[in-house]
Amino acid sequence: MNNNSVLTFIIKKVIRFTSLLFALCALSFVLISNSPIDPVKAYIGADMMNVGPEQRAKIEQYWGLDKPAHEQFLSWASAVARGDLGDSKIYRRPVIEIISERFTASLLLMGTAWTISGILGFILGIVSAVKKESWIDKVIKWYCFILASTPTFWLGLLLLIVFVVWLGILPIGLAVPAGVLKTDVTLADKFMHFILPALTLSILGVANMAMHTRTKLIEVLNSDYVLFAKARGESDWEIVKNHGIRNIALPAITLQFAYFGELFGGSILAEKIFSYPGLGSAITEAGLRGDVPLLLGIVLFSAIFVFSGNLIADILYKVVDPRMRGISAS
Repeated sequence: MNNNSVLTFIIKKVIRFTSLLFALCALSFVLISNSPIDPVKAYIGADMMNVGPEQRAKIEQYWGLDKPAHEQFLSWASAVARGDLGDSKIYRRPVIEIISERFTASLLLMGTAWTISGILGFILGIVSAVKKESWIDKVIKWYCFILASTPTFWLGLLLLIVFVVWLGILPIGLAVPAGVLKTDVTLADKFMHFILPALTLSILGVANMAMHTRTKLIEVLNSDYVLFAKARGESDWEIVKNHGIRNIALPAITLQFAYFGELFGGSILAEKIFSYPGLGSAITEAGLRGDVPLLLGIVLFSAIFVFSGNLIADILYKVVDPRMRGISAS
């Protein structure tokens, strides 16, 4: 696949994504505007009873809530085009700063889960394919089918019950111990609080990778050149090492990059369950309190994050599969 073909493919993808991103932001804004949540009441909180009509009007004017919905959206879009995502009503800080801070924590969580689930799923898929129709294969398939239908919040609550309530060996949530100064928090404390949310996402991400690897490796093991290798006396594991892994590794990596969207969605739920201070908890709080700038900013950023993963997956797929090299982006 030549450089011009790759560049053309990327440009088409970016143009299509830009139009989709605009539509996504517009739809999100319409849904937020028609939400039953009163943004002024959510902004003021318990002191709403002490706010008169004049004060309310000044608050609406300050946040631009006195303008029609379409003018608010166009004003926000023009600011975004200049690189300004606005200020958060909740945190009273620029949205870009909040997203930057929260995404660092989320990226560590998602990166760990992405790596562990990919490696573990790849290994389980290989074992399942080599031991096809054995009890090991059946156990792995049963495990994957159960995981594929397990909600993130349910698994998170189950792990909380087992490791926190019953065994008492892990903290209940947060990223650091409650009531401890930041200077007194050790790396071990952060690691202990990090285990459960990372474990939840890692376990759920195994199923797709394992089943995909199993299917691809079985196709390789049934090929003519593998039958010839068996005739030469190579063992199953030698065949997997010499012929299998090189044929299934890149497709598996491609699939793992396409997993970005599911990983991000699962991370939001996991962070909420464990009170982990990432983008997940921020988007939940922004939605419940009507923080439109923060909510739209996270929607915008998350869409770009998922698009990046899908774009990498598409490029890898076109590079890996020769049949796709002559096919333009559809």
